[in-house]
Amino acid sequence: MLPESRVYRKGLMAMMGVKLHFRKHHVLMENGIVQLTLTNPGGYVTGVKYNNIDNLLEAHNDESDRGYWDLVWSPPRSPGTTGTFEKIVGTSCEVIVETDDQVELSFSRTWDTTLEGKHVPLKIDKRFVLLRGSSGFYSYGIYEHLEGWPGFNLPETRIVFRLRKDKFHYMAMSDDRHRYMPLPDDRLSDRGKPLAYPEAVLLVNPIEPEFTGEVDDKYQYSCETNDLKVHGWISTDPSVGFWQITPSNEFRTGGPTKQELTSHVGPINLAMFVSAHYGGNDLVIKFDEGEPWKKVFGPVFMYLNSTLTSEDPLTLWEDAKNQMINEVGKWPYRFPASKDFQQAEQRGMIRGRLLVYDWFISNENKPADDAYIGLAPPGDRGSWQFENKSYQFWSKSDEEGHFVIQNILAGTYNLYAWVHGFIGDYINDTIITITPGCEIDVGDLIFEPPRQGPTLWEIGVPDRSAAEFCIPDPDLMYANQFLVNNLNRFRQYGLWERYATLYPDHDLVYTIGESDYKKDWFYAHVTRKKDQNTYEKTTWTIKFKLDDVITNGIYKLRLALASANASDLQVRVNDLNTDLPLFSTGIIGGDNAIARHGIHGLYWLFNIDIPGTNLNSIEENAIYLTQENAVNPFCGVMYDYIRLEGPPPSNSVRHVRS
Repeated sequence: MLPESRVYRKGLMAMMGVKLHFRKHHVLMENGIVQLTLTNPGGYVTGVKYNNIDNLLEAHNDESDRGYWDLVWSPPRSPGTTGTFEKIVGTSCEVIVETDDQVELSFSRTWDTTLEGKHVPLKIDKRFVLLRGSSGFYSYGIYEHLEGWPGFNLPETRIVFRLRKDKFHYMAMSDDRHRYMPLPDDRLSDRGKPLAYPEAVLLVNPIEPEFTGEVDDKYQYSCETNDLKVHGWISTDPSVGFWQITPSNEFRTGGPTKQELTSHVGPINLAMFVSAHYGGNDLVIKFDEGEPWKKVFGPVFMYLNSTLTSEDPLTLWEDAKNQMINEVGKWPYRFPASKDFQQAEQRGMIRGRLLVYDWFISNENKPADDAYIGLAPPGDRGSWQFENKSYQFWSKSDEEGHFVIQNILAGTYNLYAWVHGFIGDYINDTIITITPGCEIDVGDLIFEPPRQGPTLWEIGVPDRSAAEFCIPDPDLMYANQFLVNNLNRFRQYGLWERYATLYPDHDLVYTIGESDYKKDWFYAHVTRKKDQNTYEKTTWTIKFKLDDVITNGIYKLRLALASANASDLQVRVNDLNTDLPLFSTGIIGGDNAIARHGIHGLYWLFNIDIPGTNLNSIEENAIYLTQENAVNPFCGVMYDYIRLEGPPPSNSVRHVRS
């Protein structure tokens, strides 16, 4: 924590109660530390006053373009992830709580048939909360779709804050990604050169020369939701921080490994709730006509801090992390007045232990160390990563496989898991019903990962990421220095183009027993550029020898993908020229992780039978992996892990899932 002598403007002012003031077209909340101004009844945040700065938001923008909730929606059965952009404007302002300790305001709007085609068919209630002594404010929203209302798609919804560009120049979103940032003007046509997609701009004439030659791309600041708890901006004159803290991921879509945007050049601070980022159309929420639905997003906390001297800006970052820990410890919050937000006593918990049985590794059940274990709505194996309408609750197991999941909303769930070092997903088919105050012990659960026979060879580590493979050095024309460290080198712009540079005339060949996947297996299987506008398919070859081939047996190729984008991945064995592949995925995936520096998107697992008659023990064998679809540079996959298994042993005494 910061020394108390130079932290925030608390003191006597913190003892002041919360006050509420109505103006002609605005409403103000203040507590002696923070003053928040919103339009009435729209609910746009037009001003945040703190530490003698009249407004931390960009006052040069229109009042509707400073702090706001927004969404993207489209008609039912619309393809893709785009639609109509709509800022959420309240038509009614209501005081929900007004005491010395708390003010909570509601800015709501509903829908009727006169608005069909004009506004998203949702009833939305935006809430803003200011507490006594709080160095910041909270916001949450209740979305509802009622019976009889038309269907629609919802690709995105979020909260946006546009901060003062003359003040906020330093951004921090993790211990290894923080920096002074370019200015928004640097993206204009006279200073920036557009690259392969609109979000990426090469800075050729930035206002600050130190950024010359770097790429500005908001996706370089993406983060997995499991780690996305605090991010924001710092002003160094005066020394002030504006942070968005999300103490729970229960209301976000896609599970703990879903990736989201954080802060980026603007300066812009985001609280993302729903998006198709790194998931594509699979993560778009799709509502049928008349389908009842209600969900609470948030609360999230906009935290403000300051110091009395212009010192290392990371001092404020460290304090913001401490505040995040405090907020996580308070979850679920006690203050939300909406009955739709369930308090701690309305929730339940489960505990248990997850064990792994893989007979090839051990004849005993082994603890699932550091496994992801969660509750999500009932579905199929792995369906949690596509789930987007309800809530999810996740934890990690300890070294003995024990886990506890707390503060679970009342409802029905399946228990899901996946374990580092093992392919596949675990699901417990028993429906788990959470009731208020329940404490459920599920005991020992056994995960039997896919296994047919002994491992003959493997490439990579089954961790749902391509990070362990060869991440090339970036093209010097696009290199960002703050991303050169090993943890973030995959976030450099344009790495997909490096494949054609490294393999200009032939494709990747990997020889089992000789090659090293850390050096010789490119992180993404992409297309190759032929000329300015055309691309060609690529074929990677895995060469291997087998001492004995069981010709009447079936071998199993486990092909785990960390990402797929408009990919048709075809598998051939020992005959590249056959027209009909042994296996084809068909066109799969839309997570766009290759372009967006994600190192993974959605997880795919394919279990492919290879007849022993297709293999030989005299000559070297070859498995050919062809990226058949070559429409653009982003068609491709990232491999997670590849394994060839032999036929099942004849003395197998225990049934295992294949």
